Amino acid sequence: MNEVQLSLALDSLWVMLGAILVIGMQVGFALLEAGSTRMKNAGHVAGKQILSFAIASLAFWAAGFAITFGKGNGFIGTEGWFLKEGTETFSSLSWANVPLELKFLFQLAFVGVSLAIAWGGFAERAKLSVYFIFGTIFTVAIYPVIGHWVWGGGWLGEMGMQDFAGSTVVHLQGAIAALVATLLLGPRIGKFNKDGTPNYIPGHNQVYTVIGGFVLWVGWFGFNAGSTMGTADGFFGYVALTTNIAAAAGAIASILTAKWLVGKADIPAMVNGVLAALVAITAACAFVEPWAAAVIGAVAGSFTFWTSVYFERKGIDDPIYAFSVHGIAGIVGTISTGFFASPRLVEKTGIGKPGLFYGGGVDQLLVQTIGVLGAAVYVAVVSFIILYALKKTIGLRVTPDQEISGLDISEHGSYGYPEHLDPTYQQPPTVVSSRSL
Repeated sequence: MNEVQLSLALDSLWVMLGAILVIGMQVGFALLEAGSTRMKNAGHVAGKQILSFAIASLAFWAAGFAITFGKGNGFIGTEGWFLKEGTETFSSLSWANVPLELKFLFQLAFVGVSLAIAWGGFAERAKLSVYFIFGTIFTVAIYPVIGHWVWGGGWLGEMGMQDFAGSTVVHLQGAIAALVATLLLGPRIGKFNKDGTPNYIPGHNQVYTVIGGFVLWVGWFGFNAGSTMGTADGFFGYVALTTNIAAAAGAIASILTAKWLVGKADIPAMVNGVLAALVAITAACAFVEPWAAAVIGAVAGSFTFWTSVYFERKGIDDPIYAFSVHGIAGIVGTISTGFFASPRLVEKTGIGKPGLFYGGGVDQLLVQTIGVLGAAVYVAVVSFIILYALKKTIGLRVTPDQEISGLDISEHGSYGYPEHLDPTYQQPPTVVSSRSL
């Protein structure tokens, strides 16, 4: 095996590992979201992760990948349906030295994460049919458009927007869709009193929430470090370093913020602080120094907890705080490179300009702001049109009786915890061991 073949083999193995880690984040989301919601919806919330990834896989293969990375114009790709590759069809990904199939698998993993984030705003009250319809449209008409703008040779990429692994492309998109769904669906039954004050609806299993958060933390090394899509210079190690530093800072900042604001060192708040920090560093991981990563993570972790409390007090019922964790933190992370992008790292990546704190002026800050606003507006408008149309036709929400009984039984016919929730559940007969006779 010569040097070129060895390089290709190592890069391919690395991208495959990265894809597996990011796809494995679906396990993290299943545990996190099921643990953060009520027992009567646990099976539904966990099971939709498989459904979601299956929908994304087929829709992204058929059209989403072509619209994101296919040759086209500054707004959408117009070639490469069903992964049919021509001479320059996927030239936007030519910088990565791995087979097209691996490029697709890795990018598919990102779409799956974005869609999983969006479902947070639907939790505990949306019809199963909505997942099929909105999931398909999100994968072919929402996510790919912003992906093309930033990563596929579109207008934001041409401007030099710095979003290394997707604080905006992946996380902000999913969060905006979640927020629109939350607003159109309305709050869960019993969430708010007549005077508008919120009632606390705890998740049924904090252990699941913590384990899910840790699975996501580990998976994020595939998310960020895997986005180098190569091993030659070992830069993936640096990206992993900044990612981990940010996550650690987010954990500490969030639990201290919770203690300060509500008087308790809230465990779910700490988990969300880790995730918010990871979301924020996702854009900046290749552009900032380790000290800046700690600052970005701490700011995101702290600010996310404060905004989750604020939005709830304003009457927004976001069951797993998808908009605060992935939206607010996504904005913080994307904007942060406009302040913290290091000249040496900008030179290495070849993307954009140094940040304001390094004497780069406001140019990069303006580009990052335009990118955030452009993405947010597009996703909000298209998501609203789709979900509003669904609301007026098939309906978005299950009936009150179905919501009260739980989506496990009303949508799937059985509870995730039948021995606790189903009064007709019978334990299997006791088998007497011959040894006890």
